Amino acid sequence: MAGGEIWVEKYRPRFLQDVVGNVGAVQRLRACAEDSNMPHIILAGPPGCGKTTSMMCLARTLLGEENMKTGVLELNASDDRGIDVVRHKIKNFAQQKVTLPPGRFKLVILDEAEGMTEAAQQALRRTMETHSATTRFALACNASSKIIEPIQSRCAMVRFSRLQDAEVLDRVLHVCKEEKLEFTDHGLEAIVFTADGDMRHALNNLQSTHNGFGKVTQDNVFKVCDQPHPRKIQGMLRSCVDGEWDDAYAVVRELSDQGYSSGDIISTIFRVLKTYEMPEHMKLEFLKHVGTTHMRITEGVGTPVQFGGLLGMLCQAGQAMKAH
Repeated sequence: MAGGEIWVEKYRPRFLQDVVGNVGAVQRLRACAEDSNMPHIILAGPPGCGKTTSMMCLARTLLGEENMKTGVLELNASDDRGIDVVRHKIKNFAQQKVTLPPGRFKLVILDEAEGMTEAAQQALRRTMETHSATTRFALACNASSKIIEPIQSRCAMVRFSRLQDAEVLDRVLHVCKEEKLEFTDHGLEAIVFTADGDMRHALNNLQSTHNGFGKVTQDNVFKVCDQPHPRKIQGMLRSCVDGEWDDAYAVVRELSDQGYSSGDIISTIFRVLKTYEMPEHMKLEFLKHVGTTHMRITEGVGTPVQFGGLLGMLCQAGQAMKAH
């Protein structure tokens, strides 16, 4: 790797004011830092949008760099987090006497908390109550519904959402400047497209493209990320609007023969369609059909017949709209 360092870590924000996007959520965490007091927190949102990073920034602000080792316990999904870990590791940490600045608390950060078993969550609830005088808990998860109700009611909920394309682009440009990368505008556009609001994904794709090809161009990005090329999908949509089912299906067939999964193809169709230039009412109709097919594929029926049916409906909708 260039420089031997992963850019996701190298450019990870260290303070809350450096966190990109989710202004409202970060604002709430900054308020906790200013009051030097925080409740137990659940941070919910999709991957790569800054949940764990924001929490570590808050911990650094509250406790200071020198107390991070003794005052923060971070457990990830890769660690064993059954009931024994809660009973021993977390409990022991909560009971430890640690010298911290006056009025500050120890912090337990549980990343991907929805991976904990229900028994472990029940045990955690008790520990949260017993040791709340000295220890605060922060649970990061993708879906808050996977956290049991009793824990949800003891925590303040902070919701994160996918990052805006402009926010991802801004950060990617900053990294390009710092690393003195060669890039084209279309190349960066492709990085933002493949990331789909996930900053971690964006920086990993950028570094992979740079390491593999040197220059960040659109074609190089799609070679590295191995996603169906949006240009092909645009051609497919154009055929659907014109009612050319055979041409549209040929694109899907080709992508399928290249080894792309049904999930890859349908999610790329959805993302290309969102920004595709077409009349609004036609786009809504198309999105409805794509959404239904997406659901069926997610449920496990990803056969070529699904795509044949979808393209038939899109062609029909395209022709019906044109006739009006």
